[in-house]
Amino acid sequence: MPDSLTEERDPHQWLEHTCQVEVPAGIEHVWGLWSNLSLMPNWMKWIRSVELLDDKLSRWTLDTRGWTFTWTSLTHTVVPHQMIGWRSIDGLPNKGALRFYDRKGSTIVKLSIAYAIPGFLGRLMDNLFLGQIVESTIQADLERFRAYALSHPGVNG
Repeated sequence: MPDSLTEERDPHQWLEHTCQVEVPAGIEHVWGLWSNLSLMPNWMKWIRSVELLDDKLSRWTLDTRGWTFTWTSLTHTVVPHQMIGWRSIDGLPNKGALRFYDRKGSTIVKLSIAYAIPGFLGRLMDNLFLGQIVESTIQADLERFRAYALSHPGVNG
């Protein structure tokens, strides 16, 4: 049965990971940092660059262990201080959502990312190691974001 980020008739195997972190900072500050996509390489280990093409499109470059992937992403949903949703429109197939929960003085950031790998290869790689590597990297990225947000209190995007 498909979940919120996967599609039933897609020929790829979609692998999805969700992680979250609580940041001891107000939602305005946390939102301001995340909504400025060009800042993401500051805390996302594998993201080399994000180029803003317009208010909805961005060009991403991911670089890890000698592998480089690029894609253009469409930001299709923005609910200020609550959610950002995206999907790639070319390059590396991926999609996801970033959700923000105001805890009055702190903010929970919940990141769900799904990426596509062809059929059986995706199941094999997820079962072996890929899923664990990606999920631990995403969680570490969120921890780096928490540190970044606390060390850059005047940066609002």
